[in-house]
Amino acid sequence: MTTPTTPAELYRHGLRLLLQKDIPAWMDLWDDNGVLEFPFAPHGWPERLEGKTAVGDYMRHYPDHIDLHDFPDVKIHQTTAAETIVVEMRGVGRLVETDTPYDMTYIAVVTVEEGLITSYRDYWNPLAVQQPGAGFAGADR
Repeated sequence: MTTPTTPAELYRHGLRLLLQKDIPAWMDLWDDNGVLEFPFAPHGWPERLEGKTAVGDYMRHYPDHIDLHDFPDVKIHQTTAAETIVVEMRGVGRLVETDTPYDMTYIAVVTVEEGLITSYRDYWNPLAVQQPGAGFAGADR
C-alpha cells in the first residue's frame, strides 16, 4: 500500500486495519504525542488518552471484545482546516463474549499532521457499553 497522503485517505486506511484486527499497524498511524478523547465517556471510562503508548494500551484488546465486520455508511467531511476531517460512520460486528450483534454510530473529529494522527475526538453512544461483553475499557479493566 502506498502511504496515505490526505487525512481522509489515512482514516480509510485505518478503518481497513481495524477490520483486519491489525492494532499494531493502526497504531503506526499515530503521532507519538497523539491524543484520543472521548467527550461522552461514561463514569469509569477514560476521557482522554495522551500519547501513542496510552492509545495503544487502550486499543490492544479491542479485537478480543469487539469483532468488527464492516464500517458501512462512512462519510468524511473536509473542514476549513486541511488537516482536520469530520467522520460520520457505523461500525457493525459482534460482541465476542456474548456473541451478540454490535452496531455503533460514531462521529469523529480527526486531525492529521505530517501523515500521522495527532488528535482524535471520538463521539459515540455511551449507553452501548452497558451491554454485557462491551466493557473492555471500563472501570473493571
